[in-house]
Amino acid sequence: MQIHTFAAIDIGSYELEMKIFELSARKGMREIDCIRYRLEMGKDTYSIGKISTEKVEDLCEILQSFVTIMIGYQVSKYRAYATSAIRESRNRVMLLDYIEKKTGLKIEVLENSEQRFLDYKSIASKENEFNKIIQKGTAIIDVGGGSVQISLFDKDRLVTTQNIRIGNLRLREKISSLERKTPHYEPLVEELVNHELNNFKKIYMRECEVKNLIVVGDHIGELTKCSSFSAKEFLELYQEVISYSIDDIAQRYEMPAESVSLLMPSLIIYKRFLEGIGAETIWMPGLNLCDGIAYEYAQQNKIIKSGHDFDEDIIAAARNMAKRYMCSKSHIKILEELALKIFDKTKKLHGLSKRERLLLQIAVILHECGDYISLSNAAECSYRIIMATEIIGLSKIEQEIIANVVRYNALEFEYLGKSNDYLLIAKLTAILRIANAMDHSHKQKFKDVRIILKENVLQITVVTPEDISLEKGLFPEKAAFFEEVFHILPVIKQKKIL
Repeated sequence: MQIHTFAAIDIGSYELEMKIFELSARKGMREIDCIRYRLEMGKDTYSIGKISTEKVEDLCEILQSFVTIMIGYQVSKYRAYATSAIRESRNRVMLLDYIEKKTGLKIEVLENSEQRFLDYKSIASKENEFNKIIQKGTAIIDVGGGSVQISLFDKDRLVTTQNIRIGNLRLREKISSLERKTPHYEPLVEELVNHELNNFKKIYMRECEVKNLIVVGDHIGELTKCSSFSAKEFLELYQEVISYSIDDIAQRYEMPAESVSLLMPSLIIYKRFLEGIGAETIWMPGLNLCDGIAYEYAQQNKIIKSGHDFDEDIIAAARNMAKRYMCSKSHIKILEELALKIFDKTKKLHGLSKRERLLLQIAVILHECGDYISLSNAAECSYRIIMATEIIGLSKIEQEIIANVVRYNALEFEYLGKSNDYLLIAKLTAILRIANAMDHSHKQKFKDVRIILKENVLQITVVTPEDISLEKGLFPEKAAFFEEVFHILPVIKQKKIL
């Protein structure tokens, strides 16, 4: 049995953490060590917009100690990720270059959607409990230093995920001056949270009844050994904790006072969401970003198998986004079938991966969302909607690829445009264009489609009794761009049903 020793490093807003794991097909993930250091980089970023030189030096010193520990454990692979403190820092590029030169560690900066997806994967690593819980309406409340992520599940499918910039460190900095003027600042934090909660409920919870709440965040597990509560039990714990001063809590639960100062805003956020969405039970899995990093690495390298399809969660989020903008469900369904069939039949031509296939599918699902805003400027509106909406599990670069594919589906393609991925965008656009041309009438005329690649021709045979003069008439223009990209000419051949 092969055992892989892996290190996951999380460079957070107020803490650095490294977990060492043993990964194997037989035993799955086993944590063998966890090292934490306190370093409030987010305080610099959220107040002055960049991380100070002194903090960067402290960061490098901690990371060098991580490297020494990794050598001691004979770690074969590692992943080091930074989150909002570095992501939002104006001097991010310079400090990442400096860190790599000084420590030898390559730090990758996660977009918020990628970070929260890894947090979500950490929860999903406890498959038995997770899969059972999300059968009923479930919300995941993931509290970080800079923001809170709310993800809604209904019948084991992701409905929506939204980011709200009310993280515990941000809240603490906002109320720090008020804290000295009032002995109990909880109502002030609740006021800040209530506005965001009410907006979320109004927009996203009209048709969703939430029974379960899953809470993710640092130090919450140190308050109790229980991982599951009824709503009543959690509120009793909350009332008990807030009745103490920060120093008393630190002493009673054996926590640093700095950690307690961040735990309190987190508790208030959990409490307000619990009350606001009417959940009956709370589950605290006690996992964090490092667990998600290790789980994803083991999954991608086929060390362990996952029973949950995470790509389907991304697709489900895109479908709910399309629903919000009243996109045609029947049109999307036929386009998905056509576009993905063309993608699969032309693999040798484009050489793209399963991930790019997913990006094409999402582009198909969202290609008409701009119609909701403007019929005359739909392509540009679609681009802006996609760029402005966070889609969990996708990087900003992937989001931009999808947005451009949707835009150039209708507009003239910009050769060597602003995006570095213009060749990928061109390939996906070419596929989307010919798929879309085959259902331009939105009448789903093609009941059976067969695609064969013959030398320099992509023959698309459609079986239908209907008149497809419109589709045939518009097809050559779209086919010309496909031929330009792939040097293969698509042609439509009709077989009529007798």
